[in-house]
Amino acid sequence: MPKYEFTVEMTCGGCSGAVERVLKKKEGIDNFEVDLEKKKVFVETSMTSDEVLEVLKKTGKATTYVGTA
Repeated sequence: MPKYEFTVEMTCGGCSGAVERVLKKKEGIDNFEVDLEKKKVFVETSMTSDEVLEVLKKTGKATTYVGTA
């Protein structure tokens, strides 16, 4: 199962909490890790990177797909 890496413009616990909430709500996401300090989000899923990117953009934070981790 691919593990995708994204950069998300998170500045506080509220930002990382928003990321966690949208990922928990989405079916098909098996596992994820949020690194607030490095502004990174790692997602294990059978979804495409574009689909995950759209989910992360719902937070309103600037989000960029980096690649497979």
